[in-house]
Amino acid sequence: MAQQKVPQLMMLLFCTLSVYSSYQPALVLEMAKILLENYCFPENLVGMQDAIKQVIDSGEILLISDKNNLAGVLTIGVQLGLNDPRLTVSYEPNFVPVVPRRVLSLPKEQLVQLVRNSVKLDILENNVGYLRLDRIIGEESGARLGSLLQDNIWDRVAHTSSLILDLRYSTAGELSGVPFIISYFSDPEPLIHIDTIYDRPTNTTRELWTMASIVGKRYGKEKDVIILTSKRTMGAAEAVAYTLKNLKRAITVGERTAGGSVNIQKIRIVQSEFYITVPVARSVSPITGQSWEVSGVSPTVNAIAKEAVAKAKSLLAVRNGIPKVVQSICDIIRRLYAFTDRVPALLQHLQTADLFSVVSEEDLAVRLNQVFQTVTEDQRLVIKYMQDSAAIAQEDPEPYKVPDDPGLLRSYIDGVFKIEILSGNTGYLRFDKFVESSAVAQVEELMAEKIWKPLKDTDNLIIDLRYNTGGSTTCLDFMLSYLQDAFQKKHFFTIYDRIQNITTEHNSLPMITGPAYGSERSVYVLTSYHTAGVGEELAYLIQSLHRGTVIGEITSATLMHSKTVQVEGTNIVITVPFINFIDNNGEFWLGGGVVPDAIVLAEEAVDHVNEIAEFHRGLRSLIKSTGELLEKHYAIHEVALQVSKVLLSKWSEGLYRSVVDFESLASQLTTDLKETSGDDRLHVFHCDVEPESLHDVPKIPTAEEVGYIIDALFKIELLPGKIGYLRFDMMADIEFLKAIGPQLIKLVWSKIVNTEALIIDMRYNTGGYSTAIPLLCTYFFDAEPLQHLYTVFDRTTNTTTEVLTRPRVRGQRYGSSKDLFILTSHMTGSAAEVFTHTMKDLNRATIVGEPTIGGSLSSGTYQITDSVLYASIPNQVVFSSVTGKMWSFSGVEPDVITQANDALPVAQRMLETRLKNQQGK
Repeated sequence: MAQQKVPQLMMLLFCTLSVYSSYQPALVLEMAKILLENYCFPENLVGMQDAIKQVIDSGEILLISDKNNLAGVLTIGVQLGLNDPRLTVSYEPNFVPVVPRRVLSLPKEQLVQLVRNSVKLDILENNVGYLRLDRIIGEESGARLGSLLQDNIWDRVAHTSSLILDLRYSTAGELSGVPFIISYFSDPEPLIHIDTIYDRPTNTTRELWTMASIVGKRYGKEKDVIILTSKRTMGAAEAVAYTLKNLKRAITVGERTAGGSVNIQKIRIVQSEFYITVPVARSVSPITGQSWEVSGVSPTVNAIAKEAVAKAKSLLAVRNGIPKVVQSICDIIRRLYAFTDRVPALLQHLQTADLFSVVSEEDLAVRLNQVFQTVTEDQRLVIKYMQDSAAIAQEDPEPYKVPDDPGLLRSYIDGVFKIEILSGNTGYLRFDKFVESSAVAQVEELMAEKIWKPLKDTDNLIIDLRYNTGGSTTCLDFMLSYLQDAFQKKHFFTIYDRIQNITTEHNSLPMITGPAYGSERSVYVLTSYHTAGVGEELAYLIQSLHRGTVIGEITSATLMHSKTVQVEGTNIVITVPFINFIDNNGEFWLGGGVVPDAIVLAEEAVDHVNEIAEFHRGLRSLIKSTGELLEKHYAIHEVALQVSKVLLSKWSEGLYRSVVDFESLASQLTTDLKETSGDDRLHVFHCDVEPESLHDVPKIPTAEEVGYIIDALFKIELLPGKIGYLRFDMMADIEFLKAIGPQLIKLVWSKIVNTEALIIDMRYNTGGYSTAIPLLCTYFFDAEPLQHLYTVFDRTTNTTTEVLTRPRVRGQRYGSSKDLFILTSHMTGSAAEVFTHTMKDLNRATIVGEPTIGGSLSSGTYQITDSVLYASIPNQVVFSSVTGKMWSFSGVEPDVITQANDALPVAQRMLETRLKNQQGK
């Protein structure tokens, strides 16, 4: 990149100059020489001299008669070329260099006066220190003034509670003083690398570090420091502000600083009255890897410079209150938060949270809320900033009061509950609020008459909660008890109340008035985005208890059982869940909204009930048929019997009520089959058309097709050391191999059969036909005696077959003595695994790579009744000829386990070592 900049720079210069009259090129050559020797980014100048020579030789250089115009053009060219606005060229025939008097050369009295004029210290209200530095005193000057600075500045500042460091008017100073100031606001150990200065003329690099010892007492790292900046802040003051900000030791308030430089020099271009201003040194922060030069220091809090002091005071007032706010929040958490086991860790994180850059109450609320979510992952626990809003302690909604008058009570029930009998003998129950728990006994008899008696003989029940906004949680026992079998005790959920420190189990009621709806018939709960509070809890429990199917929209996720408390003296409010809701499975429900089993628009939910109910009526038959297919075809019969029983048991327990269509049924059946059997090869899938068999007899190719097929399927290579390499990604059928046998021997086998060793790459071979495995194995064993390879049990025929090598093969055998390596991956499956496992089992090959997939030697695809569901069922298992044990489930464990990508080089290295050892013998 740097090499491209220089030609661009010179072309910009000379192309721009070409519109003027001609000029002497010596000026540009001398300017380039100055840049090469002094510019602080020499890497950007690579190739400059060659670029200049090319442009001069081109003859396009013309002189410019106006010297000021020439300086302007050169400035534009060099700034654009090097992307550095500090580079300027000027024409100054009467320039007299001013050599500034070094501060170190001043008499002590003048040095003291300089310090007094550039330093102002004041102690403000609340013991806030105010220190204005208009010049950064260098290290040697500071040493000369030792006790003066200590007694009058640093020791006085040390006793303040917080500090405003005003650098708005600091336009001069020495970088050697920066380490002292940074050290004053840090600890003695460990030392901190704060800056690196590179000086181009001397080609030297100097590192700035904090100091182990300083004059006077340190301010330390704990008390707040606010640094004020302005557009005028420049040089060493920028280094101080930039470093303390990025060390997270100070907050900067004000304006972006000037973006000065470490050292800029105006250098005369030899034999001319032109001067070029060049940055000869550069600063790079080891903290950020960047610099404050040119870009300046951006403030943490933007403010007009003249308003910065007032802003800093208000900011310190906020920060002074942070410990009290954090302590108040800790007290609230300790007193109210329901997850008592999470409280200690949460309090620790709150008290040690990094709140360095907090600049407002709103900012504090955001930071603390991040701590809440990181530690607890409880979305109910929330802290917010609520400006101009008095937070009132929030309770759960008041339960609806029930009238005492019998006539009013009957009218109330008629108004709250809506009952219908829909087509298909489906009951419909809608209620939009839960009654007060204490009134349940009062209304139970009336509800039994008005609700449960009309619904008792329906085939299915719809409970419409689309407009239900909540009420009393304790009413859930009453509602759920009617949806269970009478006199059958069942645990529904548990409530832990942190305020009362009481745990209450909610179970089915021992006695209910009126007929129970029972646990057998289907229940469909309708939800919407408006469903909230206890309505959500009922929908959630219907799912967790496997009592019904939820249809509609995701519920509102209303935070339940929480208190919202305002932190005293602030606009910060904290919402704390004081109750934990624990379902019958022991899972904590955090009120994140209920996701329906069938997500549909709320207004269309009733229409979908009939469709899903019809699907559910045939569900048991589908599940039973799946088990029967397994019993008939699965290779391990005793496992099939167990799985079949489990499937029906899960159906009877309601675990399939969440299934709403063929796709979700296929997914659930696949999960249950795999979990129950431990066999990942079992799979149920949905298909609208009957799938083609994967094991149909392959088409025999014509003579013209054979060459193309071999090129596509087989890859061979001769590796260094006369090692053969053979890759094929599909196990072909025996009849297919017989058909292409002569060409395969000629084009593939003959080229690798005489190698010293062979690597067979099975990493991308997912299987295929098993009929050719004996033939392939035969090539790696002697003709006599025949080798028992493995034994196959076929469930479809109930036969057991011993598989042996063949007495004769076409072409030359590889033999039983030369080294054979097989490469595997997680993709290696089916027949490829059988070949690999057999060769390993018989100690004929070394396996390198990843464990294989554990696929099936043969699987059948069977339709489940006359539905669109199909089951893929392994119907063969392979037994080792050595151990007699079945291995298909677990796959093949390599001898050398490595990532698939590394398997080939690993195998090569091992073979090269073996071959060298053999040759050495």
